[in-house]
Amino acid sequence: MPKMKTRKCAAKRIKQTGTGKFKHFRAGSRHLKTGKSAKRRRTLRKGAIVRSTEMSRIRAALPYGV
Repeated sequence: MPKMKTRKCAAKRIKQTGTGKFKHFRAGSRHLKTGKSAKRRRTLRKGAIVRSTEMSRIRAALPYGV
């Protein structure tokens, strides 16, 4: 059976944690920050864990991890 291909777009955006979960950056933090509250901007700085509903898609895109 041939090797499975990694989706490079996912590999560049998602990192794997030590426990095997996947971490991603939050959307909306690039520009137009003046209209957002300070609390919202602080939250956007931090990464987030991929939701359980998306895990099957992420595992298919990254068959060998990151």
